[in-house]
Amino acid sequence: MNPKDEFISLLRSTERAGVDAVVAYLDKAGFFTAPASVNRHLSHDGGLLEHSLNVYRTAVRIAGQMVALRPDIEKRLPSESVTLAALLHDVCKANIYRKVTKYRKDANNRWETYDGYEADYSRFPLGHGEKSVVMLLRLGLELTNDEILAIRWHMSAWDLSFQSYETKCNISAAGDVPLVSVIQAADALAAHILEC
Repeated sequence: MNPKDEFISLLRSTERAGVDAVVAYLDKAGFFTAPASVNRHLSHDGGLLEHSLNVYRTAVRIAGQMVALRPDIEKRLPSESVTLAALLHDVCKANIYRKVTKYRKDANNRWETYDGYEADYSRFPLGHGEKSVVMLLRLGLELTNDEILAIRWHMSAWDLSFQSYETKCNISAAGDVPLVSVIQAADALAAHILEC
């Protein structure tokens, strides 16, 4: 099965109301062909899809290990929640990238051109995780509170340097939700180990 079909099949396996609207939007917005980043991990066509599947596979393994160590949290980590949060944590990146020609110095210290990307956040400059949540809810996807928190805080404290004390308290409290910690860990491990 190709990656796009796998992604869609996994999403549909959750049988969650609103999934078909999300899939239609992601297809239209270029999610399946977008890079995962401008110049870091998986900065190539299809990188965002590849990253989302990497986060999903990592999250499934982490969740399984956490349940093995703490069987009492199994009900807090339902498989459909892990699937939804892992696959959809970066929907905010749909429709923000455009291809551009960039310049760099080659091995002989001469300028050369190469194909790259730029991101344009001006269409809906809401933030990262919170933008993904808002987009999914607007598309009609039913999300649990834990799924909303996991998607919202998937970047951990990465984007908190200019945030309020209240926001920092919120991320601290969200860390007590097992799904939040699983998605944070899976996203970081995928981006910094699997995709280097």
